[in-house]
Amino acid sequence: MATVRKTITLTDAQDDWIKAQVASGDYTNDSEYLRDLIRREQEKASALKAAIDEGLASGPSDRSLEDIWAAAESRYRASNG
Repeated sequence: MATVRKTITLTDAQDDWIKAQVASGDYTNDSEYLRDLIRREQEKASALKAAIDEGLASGPSDRSLEDIWAAAESRYRASNG
């Protein structure tokens, strides 16, 4: 895969954050961290698009808005204690 060199401007806090990620040993350099960050965002966007497409393809729900809301609240409470 071809690569492209970019110049970006960061705040000191952002630069410190990237340096900390590299220092943790999870990444070998700044570029690896930024590539991983972009890759994860791409995966999230792709998953969101797939969920939207699945929802659109499934058609309208038979459930009432109240039932949907109650189920969402229940899932939220279960996952957040």
